[in-house]
Amino acid sequence: MRDLSNVSQASNTQAETSGLRLLVLSNGHGEDVIAVRILQELQRQPNPPEIYALPIVGEGYAYRNLNIPVIGSVQTMPSGGFVYMDSRQLLRDVRGGLLQLTLKQIKAIRSWVKQEQLGNQIGILAVGDIVPLLFAWLSGGNYAFVGTAKSEYYVRDESGVLKRNKSARWENFSGSIYHPWERWLMTRRRCKAVFPRDSLTTKILKSLRVPAFDVGNPMMDGLEPSFPTQRFYATDTEQQEIIRPLILTLLPGSRPPEAYNNWEEILVAVSSLMGSFREKDSILHTSGTVVFLGAIASSLDSKILSGSIKAHGWRLVANDESPVKVPDAAALTFKQKNAYFILTQNAYNDCLHLADMAIAMAGTATEQFVGLGKPAITIPGKGPQFTPAFAEAQSRHLGRSIILVEKAPEVGRVVRSLFLNPDELHIIAENGARRMGKPGAARRIAECLIEKF
Repeated sequence: MRDLSNVSQASNTQAETSGLRLLVLSNGHGEDVIAVRILQELQRQPNPPEIYALPIVGEGYAYRNLNIPVIGSVQTMPSGGFVYMDSRQLLRDVRGGLLQLTLKQIKAIRSWVKQEQLGNQIGILAVGDIVPLLFAWLSGGNYAFVGTAKSEYYVRDESGVLKRNKSARWENFSGSIYHPWERWLMTRRRCKAVFPRDSLTTKILKSLRVPAFDVGNPMMDGLEPSFPTQRFYATDTEQQEIIRPLILTLLPGSRPPEAYNNWEEILVAVSSLMGSFREKDSILHTSGTVVFLGAIASSLDSKILSGSIKAHGWRLVANDESPVKVPDAAALTFKQKNAYFILTQNAYNDCLHLADMAIAMAGTATEQFVGLGKPAITIPGKGPQFTPAFAEAQSRHLGRSIILVEKAPEVGRVVRSLFLNPDELHIIAENGARRMGKPGAARRIAECLIEKF
């Protein structure tokens, strides 16, 4: 991967080669990460643009880590960016200076466009939802939009609108998950390209005269594991499949304190699963072993999480005792009866690829897991992100790949049911890949941006 640490120092050279200057707008940590993937691919282009960024939500550490210059004012709001999930969060943000920050940011964008377009080609890349899209339109410059927040799968599948769901009917009142005012912004002359997150959404938007391009989903980029994906199938495939343990990845989310509350719920689900299986259970293959992989964000305190694991009866053991290894020397391994529990903050991709299924209370991480063709069992939390409403919407979006339970103790029953129905697992695999899109989107978006701008 190309090093972007010299972006600002190399700006004059870049301007001489392409003359294109790009301002990226994004509104959330996940959106920042997606934007950075696209920017890395832009830097690989023969004539890379000079890049600037304005993170509308948060402080844009993903950009700062790559030394991409940030223009304008940035500030972390009390809600953490989840104002649309709770009106009380919006009130807290307003009190925290949201309106003043918004006005400053719009002024900074317009000022940047006015200054940079003198003698240069400029472009705005909006990543997220209607907020950066609106800011891009207000900029006065040409813009493109990567829509990360919406998918037609929230309201329909390939056979039509989800008629039994009231939320789906309301959200589709105008014939698309994207409302008329959003589509108005996408059909302006200055909007050069829209990149929806899946093929179905692209099809609907194109029918509504939006310049939409079906290039895949950048959320599925950068998920390669540290091992070849054929690792378990080199020789004697059937025998290896029989003796390997059942593996579940645990995804509690990344924002404290919510993630700690989610973790407690997930551990209740783990106990439910442990109680539902007998040693040498045929569902668990002949090994009779189950391995839990706690894929934990670096933003969380591993001491708090490991303390909760111990409180549920697990004892700390050496890492080499587990039948499953992750490339993280700092990982912690626990054992209880015939089960192992690995807590890692440095092997996210491997945890996604190694697992048969997940117990999840997360947004992006759940979607990425499902996109690899695997089922995720979800449990509604108290929020502010993973609320019952969010979990219900996510289950509509991801369809059969999500099994939404009301209470954590139901997880054991669901896991047994899945393993007794291999045909359903096959359908889930196809469904997840279709709904989350193909990898490689960041490169294709970068190439299209160079062409359109």
